[in-house]
Order: sequence, then structure tokens, then C-alpha cells
Amino acid sequence: MLRDDMKDLLWFVAVARERSFTKAAALLGTSQSTLSSTIKQLEARLGVRLLTRTTRSVAPTEAGERLYQSLAPRFEEIEADLASLVAFRDKPSGTVRLTLSDHALRSTVWPKLEPALRDYPDLRVELYSDNGMKNIVEERFDAGVRLGESIDKDMIAVRIGPDWRLVAVASPDYFARHGVPQTPQELVGHTCINLRLTTVGGLYAWEFASDGRELRVRVDGQLTFNSTIPMIDAALSGYGICYVPENLVSLHIAEGNLRLVLDDWSPPFAGYHLYYPSRRQISPALAVIVEALRHRA
Repeated sequence: MLRDDMKDLLWFVAVARERSFTKAAALLGTSQSTLSSTIKQLEARLGVRLLTRTTRSVAPTEAGERLYQSLAPRFEEIEADLASLVAFRDKPSGTVRLTLSDHALRSTVWPKLEPALRDYPDLRVELYSDNGMKNIVEERFDAGVRLGESIDKDMIAVRIGPDWRLVAVASPDYFARHGVPQTPQELVGHTCINLRLTTVGGLYAWEFASDGRELRVRVDGQLTFNSTIPMIDAALSGYGICYVPENLVSLHIAEGNLRLVLDDWSPPFAGYHLYYPSRRQISPALAVIVEALRHRA
């Protein structure tokens, strides 16, 4: 094939990955009609159909999927090699895309990231705050942040924060009206404030453990949120019990605005970790982020 066909192959990979001409055209900075025409010309030259098009979706054919699986990793390697050339500049530059929860962003990442951004003005960071579990490879993130226990074994994980735990809290007025639960099972009889995990769409089942015994409790209540901070505000207003990171409510507990219950049932988690694919050579920009966030006891 001619060298000019490399661009057409790159455009094909973008369409196959995004499953959409519209999305791929936006990422490539071209029009949808130009992209569609280019793919048709590529199919004509190869003599094989690469994509199945409908009014609502685009999907690779068997031949297209085989070509995509062959090309995509190679283009990723080329992108990584080009990004590594930035190391020869005075200061690393480029964009790093991270997916993380609102709590990880507020409690761990932003306090460490802020000074690094001042030191590296050419560095750009895109932070996608989401309480779900994103697939960083499929969704084109450079790295993600999760608790250490929930990271896949094929990822490189770097600890970026200390252990912490979730605690059940409510306003003193709520407990005065409804009583204090003595065990996690008693929460089913209380008004609780739920958290919806955005990726899977389900409600988080509260996890407790004590003396080697583990429990998951599905609670019910009037309110459900997809982030932590409004849950705390609702608890302060007396709308029920919420299960949230302790460091976000420690001041409220100390001041008597919230009361902690089931303390013995709230063990610590294995802290936040930054993770990224092990098969990919990280860019100088991501290396800066890793070192800035790395946990130092």
C-alpha cells in the first residue's frame, strides 16, 4: 500500500474504536462525509468490506475486526514513542486523562497535583470525576484512580494515598427521632441516603466487616445521589444515615453536627492507587503525574 494509505488506516481505527462516524470525525478534526468517503475508498482498494453501517450504529465486519485488532496496538505504540520524544524538551508537556472518584480528586489527587501544575506549565490534565469503574483502555484514559483492592492484576498500580475507611453518620436529631442502629443489619429499618454507581447503574451496597465477618447491606431511603458531598449535606439536614469517607466528615463529628455509629464495623481500605496498563510505555507527562501523586509515608 502507498504511504498515503496510512492516514486512511488511522481513520479506520478511529471509527472502529468509537463505533461512530460522528464521534470519530470530531476526534480527527474532519467532516463526517469526508471520513465516510475515505473509508469507502479504503474498502474499495482492499477489496473487502470493513464496516457494517446502519442508521444508528457502526460495527466492524469480521475482516474489519481482524484489521482493527492488528492495527490499534501498533498505532498506540507509535503514539507512545512520539510522546516519549517530549523527554528531550526542557520540561514535559502533553495531555494526561485521568478517571477518578470525587473523593479521590478532593482528598488525594488535587492537593498533590496543584503544585505540579505550577512547576510544569506545559502539562495539561483532564480529570473525569466518576464514581463508577471505567475501563481506561477502552475509553482512552491514560490512567485511573481506584482503591488498591479493586485494580486488575494486569495493571501497574502506584499507591498515592494512605488507608482510609467509610463510616455511617447521621445528625443527632435523626438518631433522637429514630434510634441508633447497633448492628449493620438494623440499617434496613432506617432511612438511609444511597449512592448510585454511575458506570453500572446500581446502588452501592454498604460493606461492613468485624472480627473476620463481612456483611453487605442494601439500604433504602428517600434520597439517592451519584456523588459524596451532597450525601453529607443531606445527612446534616436530618434526611437519614449516609455511608461516606471518614475524612470528609471528621470535622462535623468533632463539632457534634454528625454522630458516627457502627464504628467497630468500619475497617480501613487499602488506600487509593494510580493505575495504568503495564504493556504501555508511559509518556513523560504521565511520569510527572505519577511522581507528583506517589504516596510517601
